[in-house]
Amino acid sequence: MTLDEAKKLLAANGQEHVLKFYSKLSAAQKKALLAQIESIDFAAVKYCRETLAAKDAPVKKAKKEAKIVAPKVAELKGKALEKAVAAGEKELAAGRVAVLLVAGGQGSRLGFDGPKGCYEIGPVTGAPLFYFHARKVLALTAKYEKSVPFYIMTSEANYEATVRHFDEHNFFGLDPEDVIFFKQGMWPGMTDDGKIILDAPGHIFMSPDGHGGLIASHERTRCFKDMKKRGVKSVYFFQVDNPLVEVADPAFIGHHVLNKAEYSLKVCAKRDWKEGLGVPVKKGSHFEMIEYTELSEADAKRTTANGELYFKYGSPAIHVFDRAFLEREAKKAMPLHLAHKKIQTVDAKGKIVKASEPNGWKFEKFIFDILPDAKSVTNVAFDRADEFAPVKNAEGSDSPATCQAALKAKWAKGLAAKYGITLSEDATIEVDPIFELDGSAAAIFIGK
Repeated sequence: MTLDEAKKLLAANGQEHVLKFYSKLSAAQKKALLAQIESIDFAAVKYCRETLAAKDAPVKKAKKEAKIVAPKVAELKGKALEKAVAAGEKELAAGRVAVLLVAGGQGSRLGFDGPKGCYEIGPVTGAPLFYFHARKVLALTAKYEKSVPFYIMTSEANYEATVRHFDEHNFFGLDPEDVIFFKQGMWPGMTDDGKIILDAPGHIFMSPDGHGGLIASHERTRCFKDMKKRGVKSVYFFQVDNPLVEVADPAFIGHHVLNKAEYSLKVCAKRDWKEGLGVPVKKGSHFEMIEYTELSEADAKRTTANGELYFKYGSPAIHVFDRAFLEREAKKAMPLHLAHKKIQTVDAKGKIVKASEPNGWKFEKFIFDILPDAKSVTNVAFDRADEFAPVKNAEGSDSPATCQAALKAKWAKGLAAKYGITLSEDATIEVDPIFELDGSAAAIFIGK
C-alpha cells in the first residue's frame, strides 16, 4: 500500500490521525505502518464503531419477552451411553470428525512468556499443554485407523511460536499434513468517539477478535473447504488451557449425531452460584448462553425445591458443531462484545503514555452467540473431575497446582479401575494419552 492509498482509505473512514506522526518514522516503521493499515478490515471497523456508538442507547424490550429457563440436560448412562458411543465411534472410523483447538492466548497470567499451549503442565515430564491435546488426537487416529484433522486457532501474537513449538516436538507424533494452523482476526482498539488508537507513533493497537472469530477465520483461511474435502461432518471444539478434556469423546460425538444437532454443549455442575462459567438457558423456542457477569444475582442464586441451583450447569466451552452450520453462520455478522480496557497510547507530541484507567475499547465475538441460530441443540452433563481442570491463574483455583492434582487423580483412578494398580496418595504420576486408549505400559511415568 502506498502513502496516498493509505491517506484515502483513512480519510474515507474518519481515521486520518493514524498518519499523524508518519513523517517522523523511520523507513522500516513507515513500511510496517502502511502494511498494518492495509491489513485492517475497515468494514469491520465500521461495525465496531456502530456497536460502540449504540452501547448507551436504551434497549427496546419485546412486549412479551420470554423468560429464561434451564434447558434439558442429558446424562448418558446405560443403553443410551452404549448407543451414543457406538454412533460416535462410527463417525470417527469414517473420518467424519475434526478437532478444533482455540489457542490464541499467551501465558502472561501464569508468568509465562509465550503461547499458553507451550506452558509445561506434565507432573513428571514437564510436557506442555499442547502435548496432551495432540497425543489425544494421535490416540484417536491410532485407535480408529483414520486421520482426525487437527485445526489450531492461533493469534497474530503467537502463530509463529506455536508452529515452531510443534515443529520442534515433531508434531507430537501427528502427521503434519493433518495439523492445520490458522490465525484469528485482529481488530483495532478505539476511543470513546470511535477513533483508532495508536499505542506508538507508528503502530496501531490491535487485539484478537475473540473465540467467535474462528468462524470468519475459517472462512478466510479456507479451512471449511478443507474440512468438506476431507469429509468432515462434526467439529469438536475446546480450549487450550484444559488438559483434562476428553478430545472428540465418542459418546459426545455420537449423542450429537443421533440427535441431528447443529450445536451440542458439554456442561458441568457449577462449584457455586458465582463460578465464572457461562450459563446455557432456553428462551422461548431458542437457546442462549448468558455470561456469568450478565446473569442476575437473583437468577444465579435461584434454587429448586430440593435446594439445588436452578441454573445448575455451566459451560466449560466444550462443544460439537455441525460443519454445515458453521459454514452457514460464517455468512452472518456476529454480535460484538465490548471491553473497556487500559490501553497504551500516545499524546499529541507522540510520546507514549501508559494508561492508569480504562481509556479504550476492545471488541470480541463469542462463539456461543451463534447458539440461538441452531435448529437443534443438545446439552450433555459430565463430571468435572473427569474432564475439566483449566489452567487460568498462577495460584489458587484453576491453577497449575489444581490442574496437576486433577490429572493425577484421574490417571490413578483409571489405572486402579483397568489394571488394579494402586498408588500411594503422594505418588507423582503422568500418563501419555496414548496409554489411555491402547494400554501401552511404556506410556506411564512415575516420579519421585
